[in-house]
Amino acid sequence: MISQTPFFKVCGLTRPDDVTACLAAGAAMTGFIFAAKSPRRITPEQALGLPRGDAYRVGVFVEQDIAEVVRIMEAAELDLAQLHGRQSEAFCRAVGPERVIKALWPEKLGSKEAIQKAMDRFAESCAFFLLDAGTSGGGHGRSMDFSLVAGLEPPQPWLLAGGLGLHNMEAALDTAAPTGLDLNSGLETSPGVKDHAAVAQAGAILAGRWPQGGQKNE
Repeated sequence: MISQTPFFKVCGLTRPDDVTACLAAGAAMTGFIFAAKSPRRITPEQALGLPRGDAYRVGVFVEQDIAEVVRIMEAAELDLAQLHGRQSEAFCRAVGPERVIKALWPEKLGSKEAIQKAMDRFAESCAFFLLDAGTSGGGHGRSMDFSLVAGLEPPQPWLLAGGLGLHNMEAALDTAAPTGLDLNSGLETSPGVKDHAAVAQAGAILAGRWPQGGQKNE
């Protein structure tokens, strides 16, 4: 259970010290990429060896089939599967709706009406949505026009992703009002290597928007 919103997820984690820094900064989710073409790809065994803490452990999957997603989730002891490809509602349900973050691409869908329709279609098949910049994939460091996703009525909590960092987090929160932010390359010095000072600053920005002055509910 995520006690305060807006929350943040740090994705593309590969190193123990980086995970520890994210947990210390208050990240609600830590993300590990299993997509073959990603420079931040790690193995299930590597993910298993990274610190856990209180955050949800999320695996990012693009091309794997259902059996492989489930196998990796078990091997790496993951809590959630971020399905970042063209997976169907049936695919999501097979993994387990309560364990799925479903990625959608607003710029590909083209309009708020189409975005809302897609979210409504997957409403019973996932626990979270992730709205990413671009038209496919992720990790490209590009952001979207935040107004494209403003005023939506998501049936589940949702994360905004794509080119987010210290320079535009506040604007993203103000304009799009997501439940959470998915941060990756905007907090890095190189692919898979996080800037701990930037991670801490991102955590402070989010905590400053919590109702109780940055104090988590116990």
